[in-house]
Amino acid sequence: MGHHTFDSSRADKLEQADRRYRFLSAEELLWALEPAATDTVVDLGSGTGFYTDVVAPHAGDVYAVDLQEEMHDYYRDKGTPENVDLVTTGVGDLPFETDAIDAAFSTMTYHEFASDDALAEIRRVLAPGGRLVILDWSGTGTGEHGPPVDERYTADEAATALREHGFHLEHEAVRPETFLLVATLE
Repeated sequence: MGHHTFDSSRADKLEQADRRYRFLSAEELLWALEPAATDTVVDLGSGTGFYTDVVAPHAGDVYAVDLQEEMHDYYRDKGTPENVDLVTTGVGDLPFETDAIDAAFSTMTYHEFASDDALAEIRRVLAPGGRLVILDWSGTGTGEHGPPVDERYTADEAATALREHGFHLEHEAVRPETFLLVATLE
């Protein structure tokens, strides 16, 4: 299953609003995440910052976490909002204090980092009552878009993993090609 990273040489594809918003609109992300002006938010697998830019005007401090420095270079060239800090690391090794993050989100990257270590790390950095939003390619999808189906997880598999790590599922939506999970720490 999964655990590959997006080819940074194709970063321009991540900036195509018509393709990205087809699967998750800015409004839906903001609805699911519920950022407050004082919140510290982390984008897990931020890539070029397409969705980071959606959240940044609605939050306090925002961290764009990506494993590939090339993605951060792209984001810097594009223009990074003042309240966004770029962090180059994997999700299993987040450089944040325990309980320091109010909300975290992952758009189309859960399949790249899904593991017990990564979920335990997200749990560690999220404050009590912290919110986690995951939109990813579904293992029940056709594979017409996104990674091959055998590299994906189903909504049930992801929801079970979140529950096993102490998250409470508040919302689950399964779509033809993707799923959306909204969870909070119990």
